[in-house]
Amino acid sequence: MARIHCSVSNCNYWKNGNICDASEIMVTSDKIGDTMPDSFDAPQASTAPQTPVSSCMETCCKTFVQSGSPAKNADSIYRK
Repeated sequence: MARIHCSVSNCNYWKNGNICDASEIMVTSDKIGDTMPDSFDAPQASTAPQTPVSSCMETCCKTFVQSGSPAKNADSIYRK
């Protein structure tokens, strides 16, 4: 299993050592991230349109949920 590193320490899935502890993540283009609801996340990844980009600056992590947010687990993703 791949280890995902993340330095966004106010994310619900952030773990000491800059580790992402989400059960799944979804990375997509900023364009899709800006137009889809927050609930469109890793569980829907197989239905997401392909989103080619030119650089990493055009990508986003859809799995981000702020720590302490009442919306955590709204997308069926949980901490490992």
